[in-house]
Amino acid sequence: MNNKMMISIILGFMCLLLTYGIAIQVKTTNNLGTTTSSNATENKLRDAVLKAKEKYDNLYNDLEEAEKKLEEERANATQNNSELAELESSIQEGNKAAGLSEVTGDGLVITLNDNQKISASSYLGDPNELLVHYTDVIRVVNELKNAGAQAISVNDQRIVSTSSIECVGTVITVNGEKIGMPITIKAIGLQERLINVDRQNGYVMILRENYGIVADVEKKENITIPKYTGVIKFQYAESK
Repeated sequence: MNNKMMISIILGFMCLLLTYGIAIQVKTTNNLGTTTSSNATENKLRDAVLKAKEKYDNLYNDLEEAEKKLEEERANATQNNSELAELESSIQEGNKAAGLSEVTGDGLVITLNDNQKISASSYLGDPNELLVHYTDVIRVVNELKNAGAQAISVNDQRIVSTSSIECVGTVITVNGEKIGMPITIKAIGLQERLINVDRQNGYVMILRENYGIVADVEKKENITIPKYTGVIKFQYAESK
């Protein structure tokens, strides 16, 4: 079990305990009708959550520093050893493919946003058609994958094999993190192929022309896509 997974498990357990504590305290204080006590308890628990988040941030920063030092040690160890240098190169390429390292290259930037010209009250159709939905993001991301994108991010959330793009209430989440409008999708790859997502009768054009959704597509050089910072966990797939 690596450090990231251990940290995630510990913090997840802490958050579960804190959430359970909040639920118990709120229920108890409601039964007793002591609003003042409830507010005081909630404030204490909120402080505890903030402290837990601060501790997580500190641990993650320490982990980042440790990984940088490890990379330096690997580089020093492989300077005069061609076999180790080749192995290190393979590891780095694997990290790029898995989304575990930051990458830079040419590609596309696609910006999605709700219809800015028509109000929901004056629209004759379903007003939901004027909004960007999580399914729209999934469709655009999948088209970029099909066009050969080597790295993709949505509002700086790296898309990896286990990434989730979902809707929680009225909020879109990517990798479990809430994202707001506008939605910026970055993709690195051969621009001549990626630009095909903006083809005639393609999904991006349908969003733009049929529903007035903002769907800007722009070629960009030196796009930087951050690495995936979560824990990749295979729940059902096992190696043999």
